[in-house]
Amino acid sequence: MATRTARGILVAALICYLGITFLNILSLRLSPNKLALALFCLFLVFVLQLVHSSPSIFEARMRTKIPSLVAQGVLSYLPFMWFGVSWGAMAGFFAGSLLLLLPARAGWTLYGLTTLSLLVPGVLDHRGVVDLVYMCQTTALTGLVVYGLSRLTCQVDQLHRARADIARLAVSNEQLRFSRDLHDLLGYSLSAITLKNELIHRLIPTNPFRAREEVDEVLVISRQALADVRRVASGYREMSLTSELTSAESVLAAAGVSVTVDTHDAVDRLGVATSTVLATVLREGVTNLLRHSKASYCRISAAVEDDLVRLTLVNDGLVLGHHVPSPHSGSGLGNLERRLADIGGRLIVRRLPDGSDVDVFRITAEVPVREAGTGDPRTGGSPEGEQPYGRADHVA
Repeated sequence: MATRTARGILVAALICYLGITFLNILSLRLSPNKLALALFCLFLVFVLQLVHSSPSIFEARMRTKIPSLVAQGVLSYLPFMWFGVSWGAMAGFFAGSLLLLLPARAGWTLYGLTTLSLLVPGVLDHRGVVDLVYMCQTTALTGLVVYGLSRLTCQVDQLHRARADIARLAVSNEQLRFSRDLHDLLGYSLSAITLKNELIHRLIPTNPFRAREEVDEVLVISRQALADVRRVASGYREMSLTSELTSAESVLAAAGVSVTVDTHDAVDRLGVATSTVLATVLREGVTNLLRHSKASYCRISAAVEDDLVRLTLVNDGLVLGHHVPSPHSGSGLGNLERRLADIGGRLIVRRLPDGSDVDVFRITAEVPVREAGTGDPRTGGSPEGEQPYGRADHVA
């Protein structure tokens, strides 16, 4: 939405400048043929300016930019022959395009020359000093407006792309860490188990007692491999909510989201399991915000009330039509529900309409200060006989 809004403001500004130029031409009381010519030239200038203001043109090669700049230059100065100084605003468009497409030194130099070039038609039209200054100032202002709005549109587009890249990078980093640790810790163990099993296969017919000894060694290596797997996963099992709050605030701020964090020192009273699960909720909530919303703000709060710790994430930018996945689909929210249920907590998901094209999205995790249940907070396994989804309140 932000990208479309920025683009819409740019297009509206261009149309307004074109409209002012056409009104000035109408005041000349020209023939219908010349009015049609003016409309055609204005349309060509408008199309060229849209091309020069698009984010994709900035990455094009100079041999692609130069012909379109030359074409706009011709359309900016040739119509002076028919419409005089009434065509002056189009030179401002050309000045803005020079700033957008050329290197800084060349762009600003030609921008200044384009601004001063309006003195020539003004003098030929016998305009006074005030009119000459006005024409140059208007050209300079139009060029700056076109340049500023075009760059703003480009920056907004880049920001939203960066937000998605941040989410993908976070996932990629975790996958890289996990794969690297598995390779380092399990490579030897699995290779040893494979070799031992091949040896056992050969020893069983000829030397069963030796084979039994080898089986005992395989069991020892297998137990060590299991310990290694747990060590790799410990990065998830013993997460710190305090560290995740700091990390979330930094990532959201880098993505251009206004962040408010209010914990009331609640995180200092939490046990390891509670801190880990709430840190996982926070990480999943921030990841979903970056991936599935166009948020401009996010409020994160944590408080302890009546032996219940409550973590809440609220953000705007939830696009209408986006469906919150069902917990039974194996989504991230479903996994969070299971982890919270294991320690006696619950997950509450709310969509709060604010009357615009986007809604406010709120995730609340409630957990007793003293953890209940015996499940593993990392794996999200539910205690036997417990219904992991019965405690959560989902509103689509």
